[in-house]
Amino acid sequence: MEEARTGFVHEHRLWNAADHAASATALERTRELGLSTIRISFADQHGILRGKTLVAAQLENAFRDGITMTSSLLLKDTSHRTVFSVWADDAGFGAGNLTGARDIIMVPEPASFRVLPWAERTGWMQGEIYRTDGSPISLTGRSVLKQALARLESRGFDLKTGLEVEFHVFRAGAKDGAGALLAQGFQYLTENRYDQLQPILDSVLDSANGLGLPVRTMESEFGPSQCEVTFDARPAMETADNMVRFRAMVKQVCHRMGYHATFMCAPRFDGTMASGWHLHQSLNASASGENAFASDDGLSPVGEHWVAGLLAHAQAGCIFAAPTVNGYRRYKAHGMAPDRVQWSKDNKGAMLRVIDHPRDATRVENRAGEPAANPYLYLMSQAVAGLDGLTRSLPLPAPSATPYDSDAQALPTHLGHAIDALAESAFYRQELGEDFVDYYVHLKRAEWQRYLGTVSEWEHDEYFETF
Repeated sequence: MEEARTGFVHEHRLWNAADHAASATALERTRELGLSTIRISFADQHGILRGKTLVAAQLENAFRDGITMTSSLLLKDTSHRTVFSVWADDAGFGAGNLTGARDIIMVPEPASFRVLPWAERTGWMQGEIYRTDGSPISLTGRSVLKQALARLESRGFDLKTGLEVEFHVFRAGAKDGAGALLAQGFQYLTENRYDQLQPILDSVLDSANGLGLPVRTMESEFGPSQCEVTFDARPAMETADNMVRFRAMVKQVCHRMGYHATFMCAPRFDGTMASGWHLHQSLNASASGENAFASDDGLSPVGEHWVAGLLAHAQAGCIFAAPTVNGYRRYKAHGMAPDRVQWSKDNKGAMLRVIDHPRDATRVENRAGEPAANPYLYLMSQAVAGLDGLTRSLPLPAPSATPYDSDAQALPTHLGHAIDALAESAFYRQELGEDFVDYYVHLKRAEWQRYLGTVSEWEHDEYFETF
């Protein structure tokens, strides 16, 4: 496609030969399949897909010059409100940088081309965003994960990750109460409960297969209307991309069927069980491809240092695993979720669960995450913390056999604590840069302050008649 060798992409040398070949394939498939529209989206600071939909005839132009977007998309909290002073001379990132909601450029990644199974004649591609001078924007989660993985690769390791993701599905339009539920809870993994959910989960699986997502199992979980999907292990960046696509797909497929799917950690209804995101991780030696965590005696020295690094930075990095107010509802003792910074051997009450069976599948499961986490930032936090453990050869403390009765340091008890822990972290400021940490802290403080400024239902019920 000679036309793609001119314009923004060519001028700034953003693609290699494989990208150009993939773009030709995407154009050919678009024509052959008679696609009418192409969605092109990037994952924002919260891991939410944002983008534009092009008529198919405009795809070639997008491959050449990208697509203009407003930079204020990078400055919004979870309410979708801009929380930085974009009309000031300095919006917080240097004079003139992102001021005035100026344009940024989203460039499609042609190798990510997919045909959406649930949307008629619609293609989809992931986008990367750049400044108008062609320089990358370092505020996105995908950018910081790339940098973290590159540092890990320079040490001769590749991060491999697997997902266990829980979510709820309700009847559309119902906010709470028994009428919203599709299945009663507390019948974990019973076949009857799965059968009630199967029509929905079959549609989810068909779409997951269409997107090339490596689904392993689909399960009915503990809580009412709660499901879990697990994935085969993949390289970390692929895992993060898959998680973003999976969440968007589930919500869109369920909506078209008349249901509402939510990856919110703890929806408010009777008998709820909070949803978690269990992140399995191991290192492969780049040269041999062998699992660097495995040894004949359980966890290898490399694995021990990695786990020690995750523990050392667990409090400051907690906000990347649980970035919402609601995510901290899950950190409760004796609830199959962690509440302290500790590790164990195959104990699901600990934050980090080491699994060394079978030997070649030795891995660490971080159980602190919530399904609403930005996958790029969650995986980044593991990569930089684990690498620090390797670099400093941090010793691994003794495992905990009684994770809910130990004297281990507590995880942050609410989002405000987690924000402060990140803001005060010299380690993350060094690893991610002052600008990124200040940026993320500002976003999350805006969310936390809105929460503190809201009168809750509990407060009203508690005090309205009493005083």
